[in-house]
Parts: sequence; C-alpha cells; structure tokens
Amino acid sequence: MVESFRNEKLIREISRQAAIFVGQNSNGTSLITVTNVVISNNAKTGKVFVSVLPVHKEKAAMDFLKRQQKEFSSFLQKNIKTGQLPRLSFELDLGEKNRQRIEEISKKS
Repeated sequence: MVESFRNEKLIREISRQAAIFVGQNSNGTSLITVTNVVISNNAKTGKVFVSVLPVHKEKAAMDFLKRQQKEFSSFLQKNIKTGQLPRLSFELDLGEKNRQRIEEISKKS
C-alpha cells in the first residue's frame, strides 16, 4: 500500500516535470502534451506518453524527444528529490490518438 502511494506520487511528479521540460525545450512548431506516465512495478523503468499536434509533426517531435533523453534525465534528477528515478523513454500515446479519431468519426455521424 505504501509502495503504491509512493509510485502514484512519483508518477504525478514525473508527469508534471516532463510537461515543464517539454514546454521549456521544444521549439513551438508543434504542441507536445504529456498524457500519461507509466512505471514498472519495481520502478526501474517507465514511459512518458505524449500526444502531438498537428499530427504531421509527430515524427519530428518524437525525434526531438529521443534526442533530449539525456537532458530530460538530468532535469528530473535536479527537480525530483527522491532515491533512484526510473529510466524513462518517451512514447507516442496511441490510445489518445485512437480516442481522438473515434471522437472525430462520431461527430461526423
């Protein structure tokens, strides 16, 4: 129970800090939104899910985030005061993308 609470708190803080990092470091040609953070049960690895608008900028945005991986880790180390942080990677949130597509289709009906 305590471990679960600790992980939830860590997830919220990683999500907040990831949004700050992206906002400070992106060039503004696309809107990159942190949609979710998932960490493994042992808190050693995790994924930061993002959505990108406009859609045709997704590849460029993901390339940017992958290039910023090391800087992002350093940023988290400076801004989250905890023991060892999980090793995180950025992933495109396909679930959010699918949800938006379903919403778009349902509006047309």
